Amino acid sequence: MKILIIVFSLSIIGFSNCYSQTLNTKKLDSLFNTLQNRELANGSVAISINGKILYQKAIGFAMLDSNNRKIFPDINTEKYRVGSTSKMFTATIVFQLIDEKKLSLDTKLAAYFPQLPNANKITIEEMLYHRSGLHDYTHDTNFPDWMDKPKTHEEMLKIIASKGNDFEPGTKADYCNTNYLLLSYIIEKITSMSYAEALTQRITSKIGLQHTYFGKPIDIRRDEATSYKYADSSWKKEKETDVSIHCGAGSVVSTPKDLTVFIQNIFNGKLISSANIDSMTTMIDDYGMGIFSYDFDSTKGYGHNGRIEEFYSATRYYPEKKLAVSYITNGILYPRIDILKGILKICFNDDYEIPFSKPVAIDFQKYIGTYSSNDLPFKVVCKKENDELIFEAAGKTMEAEPVSTNYFMNLKTGSFFDFNPKKGELQIKETDNAYYLQKEK
Repeated sequence: MKILIIVFSLSIIGFSNCYSQTLNTKKLDSLFNTLQNRELANGSVAISINGKILYQKAIGFAMLDSNNRKIFPDINTEKYRVGSTSKMFTATIVFQLIDEKKLSLDTKLAAYFPQLPNANKITIEEMLYHRSGLHDYTHDTNFPDWMDKPKTHEEMLKIIASKGNDFEPGTKADYCNTNYLLLSYIIEKITSMSYAEALTQRITSKIGLQHTYFGKPIDIRRDEATSYKYADSSWKKEKETDVSIHCGAGSVVSTPKDLTVFIQNIFNGKLISSANIDSMTTMIDDYGMGIFSYDFDSTKGYGHNGRIEEFYSATRYYPEKKLAVSYITNGILYPRIDILKGILKICFNDDYEIPFSKPVAIDFQKYIGTYSSNDLPFKVVCKKENDELIFEAAGKTMEAEPVSTNYFMNLKTGSFFDFNPKKGELQIKETDNAYYLQKEK
């Protein structure tokens, strides 16, 4: 990484002429150049088709130094914590052990941790599907107070045991980090090696992931980004997690390029058998085993999202197109969901309006009104004032500038307002949160 005073130059690498008809790199450039020039996003993206990396960019900053100068990311080597995207790695290793007959989907948790609630009922399959009923160790445990401190496996097991179970195994799905923490502990027991060693031996060295590994304290000398939260027009460094407490639930560090290679190799059969790929991608209550469904229109897609601190990752694979996309950010201002939507629309050659690409004529009457939601304790009033769109909510007032058709933002607060006038709907987006409101009649 280099400390630069000038705007970081965005790069495209790995472009192959034989794929030039399938990827609109100029439009992708327009999207990321816009976000870069307006300082609306930090992070990196990689896109591959048929296993070939066709497009990479890095925008924003990876870290602020002691003088608040921006350290810009290296497009090839900048590494980010990927949070729950780690669960895809853990599920892959579990399926490898199933292929090797060292484990089965019917194996009970009691075979490894009989002291845990319902251990004699909970199966490996239910843990992979988030159907175990175990309580999430990050909830109701004062987790923010100890997230930066190392804990032994025994300490983590005691925390899990003390919280009991939330529901009977198999009765429903509820996303829970505890499932994948325990699966990674089981991997360690079966392989007689640490999760970090299993990750290296079974995945990263096997398919040549040069920049993916078990996390450590963030170190600039390893080209590792730090995460930041945007508030009141500035970026504040986030508290750093001791990732060892998450093990296979959220400990992996990687790059977008490596993640695209990884998910491609899951689906091409180089990591697990075709039978277990089918098992992994069989959805129950919208959950797969270590993977989720992310269809684009009628095209089947799979992947996983992740968050740890203010790192957010998203990896997608569309088998029919052999298209893999990964985006990781170390600080959200422009909503991740909208960046990802833009990337995919461009990849699929759908209509997509680049933010700020043309003047927006505001038809105020389409937006003016009162909006409410059962999930919010206050109403949002949208009105016109001095030829500006104004929002009032919870005793606060903010103006909004147009981004594109029906889409507005307030840069100071990092709030984005996405209207659907025909349906009388309003989405308010802040970091990775989205609130859905309906216009009152």
